[in-house]
Amino acid sequence: MSRLFNVCLIASWYSSNIGVLLLNKYLLTNYGFKYPIFLTLCHMMACSLLSYIAISWLKIVPLQTIRSRSQFLKISALGVIFCSSVVTGNVSLRYLPVSFNQAVGATTPFFTAVFAYLLTFRREGWLTYATLIPVVTGCVIASGGEPSFHLFGFLMCIGATAARALKSVVQGILLSSEGEKLHSMNLLMYMAPVAVLVLLPAAFFMERDVVGITISLARDDAKFIFYLLFNSSLAYFVNLTNFLVTKHTSALTLQVLGNAKGAVAVVISILIFQNPVSVTGIFGYTITVTGVFLYSEAKKRSRSN
Repeated sequence: MSRLFNVCLIASWYSSNIGVLLLNKYLLTNYGFKYPIFLTLCHMMACSLLSYIAISWLKIVPLQTIRSRSQFLKISALGVIFCSSVVTGNVSLRYLPVSFNQAVGATTPFFTAVFAYLLTFRREGWLTYATLIPVVTGCVIASGGEPSFHLFGFLMCIGATAARALKSVVQGILLSSEGEKLHSMNLLMYMAPVAVLVLLPAAFFMERDVVGITISLARDDAKFIFYLLFNSSLAYFVNLTNFLVTKHTSALTLQVLGNAKGAVAVVISILIFQNPVSVTGIFGYTITVTGVFLYSEAKKRSRSN
């Protein structure tokens, strides 16, 4: 029974991760809702509300309170980085196909290693660094062979990937003491409102009349509100299922499944959106994914030693 539960849990995690990615792409390009900041704002509002319900009412995890001004400032800093990674990721989807977006996103380990060295002076073993060579090389090859390459979209995607890596490193630095450590779901509950406060003025000034346009679209097509609400809810369930998979399996299982998830998302997105792909692009992405797998193995061995 527990095995069936785990399979359903992993299927839910895959579905929510790939679903929110594909729906973001559909809304921002195919549907014509070209407002990535406002879309991210909707995601963060949903994460704020649903996190509060899950923790305060449903008691999924124990509620942790913020204990000091210092801890609040650290969480706020993480919230801004978190918000930046999601916004730039959504902006990139306006210009790039999901398949290429995932190829660039797979280079996260490279940026994590760079930031870990720059901010904490933490050095990995030579084997770990060696595995990053195919990670980056594959991305370069995939970029050169991408038929739908867009420079601005590519830079936004690189920014999103770097911001995700920066958040994980900074989180390890800022919330390292036992008194300040927060459960991932509690951290999301506190980071999401910070992101909302950042995104509200950004959407107002950079995406003028977006509320009026959203209302107009909802009047013309009742399904649009469903898309927006469903998409925003999925953004929260990505985090929830991520936590549950880690809880009921292991962090290593999550890492392996995460590497495979990108490949599954690429295949599904190509089937749905029919975007052109090249042999060079596929070859480059394969090299990157292989590098990520080798990186995971090298990290696992260095920990065991």
